[in-house]
Amino acid sequence: MKIKNYILVCIVLMLSFNAFSQQGKQKRADTLFNKFSFVKAAEVYRELIDKNYNKDYAIRQLADCYAFLRDPRNAARYYKTVVEQENVPIEYYYKYAQSLRGIKKYDDSQIWLERFKDSGGVVSANDFSKDINFITSVFGAKQQYFLDKVYFNSKYSDFGAFEKDSIVYFTSARDEGVGVKRLYGWNEQPFLDVYTTKVGSKKNVDHTGKVKGDVNSIYHDGPVTITKDGRTMYFSRNNFNEDIEAKDKKGLTNMKIYRATLVDGEWTNIEDLPINDDAFSTQHPALNNDDTKLYFSSDRPGGKGGSDLWVINILPDGTLRELQNLGDVINTESAEGFPFLNNEGVLFFSSDGHTGLGLLDIFATIKGEEDEIVDVINLGVPVNSNKDDFSFSMNPNGITGYFASNRNGGRGSDDIYAFHREPVLHVEGVVTDAINTNPIPNAKITLFDSDGNQIAFMETDEKGYYQINIDRNEDYKIVASQDKYIDDYRNFTSKNIQTELTNITANLLLNPVPNVIKLAELNTIYFDFNKYNIRKDAALELDKIVDLMQNDYPEMIIRIESHTDSRGTLSYNDKLSIDRANSTYDYLISKGIAPERITEHQGFGERRLTNGCEDGENCEEQDHQLNRRTQFIVVQME
Repeated sequence: MKIKNYILVCIVLMLSFNAFSQQGKQKRADTLFNKFSFVKAAEVYRELIDKNYNKDYAIRQLADCYAFLRDPRNAARYYKTVVEQENVPIEYYYKYAQSLRGIKKYDDSQIWLERFKDSGGVVSANDFSKDINFITSVFGAKQQYFLDKVYFNSKYSDFGAFEKDSIVYFTSARDEGVGVKRLYGWNEQPFLDVYTTKVGSKKNVDHTGKVKGDVNSIYHDGPVTITKDGRTMYFSRNNFNEDIEAKDKKGLTNMKIYRATLVDGEWTNIEDLPINDDAFSTQHPALNNDDTKLYFSSDRPGGKGGSDLWVINILPDGTLRELQNLGDVINTESAEGFPFLNNEGVLFFSSDGHTGLGLLDIFATIKGEEDEIVDVINLGVPVNSNKDDFSFSMNPNGITGYFASNRNGGRGSDDIYAFHREPVLHVEGVVTDAINTNPIPNAKITLFDSDGNQIAFMETDEKGYYQINIDRNEDYKIVASQDKYIDDYRNFTSKNIQTELTNITANLLLNPVPNVIKLAELNTIYFDFNKYNIRKDAALELDKIVDLMQNDYPEMIIRIESHTDSRGTLSYNDKLSIDRANSTYDYLISKGIAPERITEHQGFGERRLTNGCEDGENCEEQDHQLNRRTQFIVVQME
């Protein structure tokens, strides 16, 4: 009996010791997780799963580790187990959907997103189901961007590349240290520094490629941007300056944007900017074309959620004024970052809150008529993938540039990719009336290929304008037609044109079909209130008609119709309109137009108003003016 009791006590002690050991291991894993040491935390959570200790919880934490490490394949593997657990929080449905999206399982992702919504979850702006054809449209769109070889990537994280004066500046974790190896706990990689290499160089870049001066510290530094004159640098860095590291209330070291100046070839005079704060992160600086605005990403209060894009004015003395959030066309409840503006003022940025292909995608902004941002567009493949795609930059030529991605097939965790761009080419033009050069709206435009096959058609807008996307290295024929006009066409080619060229102009002139044409508004003349004398502006229009009839269309015959506004009695307006018709007729005859070429010159009083300015209506003077007119009808062209 004593032996049995002894064995029983030993078993209890062993179980207690084991439980105590696993409990301590879970505490260690959670501590690592809370310190953002996800690589090490994942190792311990896997051990807990192997020991079957608090397994459901450990699997959830392990899946989250992989999600934070931007590893959707492993995240999806463990989230698949998590969503089968009893009473699992519905947020894991959403996390599973996102991880599936990251491995291109879009249909499965949609199923779990719907389950999240059906369970009461609120889907934010990154509900990619809002555009059911998005994936198809992105993969089916004509490719504009083509990837080029980059020779300076490392096995670590590399991103933030941009060119300045034939030098590529980029951010990298490649420096493992000489005497002491310092690693960042989140991903167990060395801290980031800023490096340079010559454009086109095929040599690897080591610690000797770091920018000279005081930009690089013992913590994270980069990415950077530089003013057009090459004398001022803005760069991201951990909240560390003058050998002092500052933390927020949670014990985290946030990011700040600093400013440096170039002195004797070295970046120095490091300046902490007033947009920074210990309580939140400010990072990813970008400048507009004339260096008067600083764009950046921040999770400061007042945003839409996650990290937002912001802008602030830079005064000539370097002072920063008038901070603004870029608004909810760009910013979502998720993360936006890495802004960049090209020479045309188009803003590019990364986001996991807009409709995308995977995790972070790269987007460009679309501007309206008043230069306001009205929408964003996904750059599509191959710039975007099912992984993180970010830190886009474009060189001043508008054709080449860089971005970063952690997609499969790279050398390290994040790699820099170079691209060259073949911009969308389009044919555009204006369809005009050959008689009066007025634009013709609603004219049908038909595009044919070299074999005569119709490949596109559209109608001109109210200004007679059209635009159609076309392929390069092809021959085309474009035809304009309209019921009251004779067709016109142009043959043109897109062969052997410069890559930078984005449009080919093909304007078209339509001659009116004889006997049915009313001259357009350009040749309408107007009169002052209660008068019938020919004004100076009317004389200019009449001179055009004289020139048209004497030189361009010597056989053309017209008739004259004159009108008044609604003010005055009906009989008085009838007489006034006749007087206007007579004065118009007399002017044309005085300029040498034969009387027999004007069949009639009639007055219609107020019977044919062009708008609603009838008796009793409160109309502006400019509206009444439109009714005080003489128009010309072509009776015969030849």
